[in-house]
Amino acid sequence: MKTAYKIIIAILIVLIGLGMGLYAQKQRSISNEPENQSNLTLINQVSYLCQDNKNIQASFYSGPAPSIKPGEPPVPVGKVEIILSDGRNLILPQTIAADGARYANSDESFVFWSKGNGAFVLENNSESYQNCVMAAKDSGNLANVYLDLQGNFSIRYPADYTVDASYQYQGFGPNKEISGVKFIIPKTLAEGTNLSSYDSGISIETIPNAETCSANLFLDGDVDAKTITDDREYSFASRTEGAAGNFYEEQVWALAGSNPCLGVRYFIHSTNIDNYPVGTVQEFNRDNLLQQFDQIRRSLVIK
Repeated sequence: MKTAYKIIIAILIVLIGLGMGLYAQKQRSISNEPENQSNLTLINQVSYLCQDNKNIQASFYSGPAPSIKPGEPPVPVGKVEIILSDGRNLILPQTIAADGARYANSDESFVFWSKGNGAFVLENNSESYQNCVMAAKDSGNLANVYLDLQGNFSIRYPADYTVDASYQYQGFGPNKEISGVKFIIPKTLAEGTNLSSYDSGISIETIPNAETCSANLFLDGDVDAKTITDDREYSFASRTEGAAGNFYEEQVWALAGSNPCLGVRYFIHSTNIDNYPVGTVQEFNRDNLLQQFDQIRRSLVIK
């Protein structure tokens, strides 16, 4: 009887040991899969903003391509190290993908997939990190990042700007509004000047089902759009108008080829400085304001 009892205890110890070994092996396969890969070079580091206020920090590595015989499939040699907002840090080898760059552990229970400026995470075939869009690197004074899930874009903006996520451009009249998000300048930027902080700002607006993405679609009246290449190719148009001592300047930078059509609008509202007592108000610095708007626009990333 004692002998049988000892045998059962020994079997249990062996089973527990095997279970712990398999668990440890699985953990290693998830977090340190590509330890055998050497001579890898860091090629890019990317921050992704995702649905439900999640984020991913990704470091991409690439290695020398191995020699392949004619007719053989390609052999991925890269890896990615990701830090998830839930605190996990994972290293995954690259796998073959028909589209984008795919990285996975050995049993495919965890997959990180980047496509263009977007990414997502699959855990046991279910998306745990969804609708992720790359965020531009901070240029030095654009501390905050905004993720728009409907427009599939991210954009940086100064910390003291106010975000109006329910913004609609109403320049075309009732029932012709253009939806988007607007970043309104802070009061401190306009204090002591003839610049209005009530509605001056930069907005990103979307027009669905447009055959061609042109700046003309975002401005009422007869305006001439022209092609401008800055950080990318834009359809650009502008206009100014005045009424009752108020001046309004609009610039629209529509992203050529975007679908839905995405436009970035600069809206500058100022008042006639001649209406103030001499010396009480200064002319606002238009060039500095436009430079700030340009920085924000250039940080726009489309998925």
